[in-house]
Amino acid sequence: MRNRATWVALPTSVAVAAALLSGCGADDGGAGQGEPIVMGMTDDVLATDPASGYDPGSWLVFNNVFQSLLSFPKGGTQPQPEAAEKCGFQDNASQVYSCTLKDKLKFSNGNELTSEDVKHSFDRTLRINDPGGPAVMLQTIERIETPDEKTVVFHLNEPDATFPQKIASGAGSIVDHREYPADELRTKGEAVGSGVYTLDSFSEQEAAFSVNPGYQGPAEVQNSGMTMKFFDDPAKLKEAVQTQAVDVAYRHLATEDLAELEASTSSSRQDIQVVQGNSAEVHHLVFNMDHEVTGQLAVREAIAYLIDRSTLIRDVYERTAEPLYSIVPAGITGHNTAFFDRYGERPQPDKAKEALRAEGITDPVKLTLWSTPVRYGAQTDREMAALAEQLNASGLFEAEMKSVELEQYEKDIEAGKYGVYVKGWVPDYPDADNFTAPFFGEGNVLHNGYDAERITEELLPRTAGEASRAATVEDFGAIQDVVAKDLPMLPVWQGKQYAVAQDSVSGLEWTLDASTVFRFWEIGKNPEE
Repeated sequence: MRNRATWVALPTSVAVAAALLSGCGADDGGAGQGEPIVMGMTDDVLATDPASGYDPGSWLVFNNVFQSLLSFPKGGTQPQPEAAEKCGFQDNASQVYSCTLKDKLKFSNGNELTSEDVKHSFDRTLRINDPGGPAVMLQTIERIETPDEKTVVFHLNEPDATFPQKIASGAGSIVDHREYPADELRTKGEAVGSGVYTLDSFSEQEAAFSVNPGYQGPAEVQNSGMTMKFFDDPAKLKEAVQTQAVDVAYRHLATEDLAELEASTSSSRQDIQVVQGNSAEVHHLVFNMDHEVTGQLAVREAIAYLIDRSTLIRDVYERTAEPLYSIVPAGITGHNTAFFDRYGERPQPDKAKEALRAEGITDPVKLTLWSTPVRYGAQTDREMAALAEQLNASGLFEAEMKSVELEQYEKDIEAGKYGVYVKGWVPDYPDADNFTAPFFGEGNVLHNGYDAERITEELLPRTAGEASRAATVEDFGAIQDVVAKDLPMLPVWQGKQYAVAQDSVSGLEWTLDASTVFRFWEIGKNPEE
């Protein structure tokens, strides 16, 4: 399974097939101003080389240190020019995509950034094809041409209307061809980019960033630098923000800690703030379609009729998530409520029993729900244990939760040992394609043996060729309906993004949106009086 996808769309009008994305030229984000920021997080940064990292921590680094041709603006989901002056499809088939670079772009080491570097960056990621990297996102690239120093032309092997979003993500990070070998990774914790910040140092304890004075792009920097501190325990991160050891605490605070901190802000007991933003992070139960138990549709249907999402979110997640009733989350163009429509909102034990009896299943179904304790959040084991209790309460199941460390978990899933297991997903780009295409077909991230021929051969190819994402709603709806009927997976919840910060910190609302880009440059801090 891919690392980025712990495992957020172009909105309704993405008419990039005929129109060019245009910028106003080489903007200057400034050399930074204001106070430096100290941020704490529990995510690991698995790589500082964009050809390797495919996890939230690594992409946080990439989005701030490297430029892509395009980027997602704050609060928006339609890519805007970043290193490019303009980009757009040159044909009606969404298979030839051209970008013109801004003038006088430079990397932080002073080297010029030209079309040669852009081509090198994409070719390199595909050539290295690191199992933990984003090459899987770039498989539609057939070849890249550079007619001059400012022009890059991507020829795609099939229609891909989401290509602009893919290259606006961390997968599109541009590296210096003089610094990054064509066929091997850099593994010394260093990075050379042209983004808003430079990476000054990196260790297991912290990473330090300073503002890149040569940055040319749309970002306007609200601080003079950033230090990222890494915590191995959410409780320690909570303590750090309470004692002002960090200005900002981001990602994977325990839900009970979030609830406590939010209560303390409302009672004015602490000078901190809890900032909530949109998120498209999701959790699914995944069913092994070849397993002796979960391979039976009746068992999967019974589980779908019995789980109580609202109670789970109240008791385990302290209402820091929302029930999810489809594989495409709310807020993403194409979302429907296929699972709500088919299985309802509240548990229906009578229908669960009817489904089992219709297949001759009269004894309680013995079932293990498999989990891993850290990868998908600190509450994942509690979540799976609570779901097992919900199934047992019906009298139709004898379910238990078992948890194993991530490495063994992934090996066992690929080996087909588990009947039902949890998968979390933080999308690469905010489009329904990224909540569907990775889950079906050869090499998918679920490893559950689901034969999705109609989805992979008919529906997904049709959506990929449609430049207007509003025109894909019907097909994405059909995909969600098929999945609700066949039940290779069962959506459980959709998350919310939270950051906890000192009252003196501003701008966090511009870092917590569906694009999942955490923008260091938007965060400012008032000097202490």
